Amino acid sequence: MAVSAVSPVRFDTEVLQQHWIPLPAGDHDTAAVLRERLGVDFAEAGERIWATEDFLYVPVALDYLGAGRVQHGSVVFALGREFLVTLQPREHFPPFDAAIVEMRRRAELTASAHGVMYTLLWAMNDAAEQVVEYGGALVDALRDDIDGPGGVHYGREIAPTAVRELMARIGAVEETLSRARRAQVRLARAARQLRAETTGRNAGLRPLLDDLLDDVDGVAQQAGFEHDRVGYLQQSLRTRLDAEHTRIVKASAVLSAVLLPPILIAALYGIDASWMPELSWQHVVLATVPLSMLAVAVALAIVARRGR
Repeated sequence: MAVSAVSPVRFDTEVLQQHWIPLPAGDHDTAAVLRERLGVDFAEAGERIWATEDFLYVPVALDYLGAGRVQHGSVVFALGREFLVTLQPREHFPPFDAAIVEMRRRAELTASAHGVMYTLLWAMNDAAEQVVEYGGALVDALRDDIDGPGGVHYGREIAPTAVRELMARIGAVEETLSRARRAQVRLARAARQLRAETTGRNAGLRPLLDDLLDDVDGVAQQAGFEHDRVGYLQQSLRTRLDAEHTRIVKASAVLSAVLLPPILIAALYGIDASWMPELSWQHVVLATVPLSMLAVAVALAIVARRGR
């Protein structure tokens, strides 16, 4: 089969076309050719690890940075003895750019389908690391807004809109880091499958795959660390909101305790009751004001004593 017939123009060297056949998602014509000539059937494989006599299918999903934001992509590897077919996004997939550069720099990686798959997995792990670092930067920004100087833990009033904004940002970062952790699990599984498939002539890939597995685990641990930091920030914000709520409730209780006695006294003397002899006193108002002040003082003393 002439591999160049189904390879995109961007793979412009014969070396890259010897063992790697990229298949853009939705390219049904090329998929039919591959199914007929090589027996590659991604529809049958689905989203699970699946092996046939000729190919091992391994799906991998990851987030990557593109156009200034985190984007999602998925790739299904079909690894055979001579060819690696990748079902990948139709649009430009930036993680593979680094893999192409690496394969052009180290020609030995293009000597087999296994070497090509190793390089692609390596590039995907590098892209995942960039996402985790980006998530860490977002966590740092959130930490400054919550715990840093001028943050909500330094006496700044928290408006409801600010709370909603902070919670939305925290939720978005947590989701990004959670996806990164899940992606690393699938990436490690793909690397282990590739290591198990390496034969005698590809034995030189085993040390590289061992290093890749260590790197994948390191990125996963970093994602877990950043995810834990997000959890701390969530708890920190909840603590600040609880303190704010407690302060409001306490202020309301003090205000109620202070205002309730004079209100009761005023209501009492507002009753139209001729049987109250003090209503006819000449200085009843002068007597009522000190009585109200005394009631307020007693209420404040009780609140202060119980607030210790």
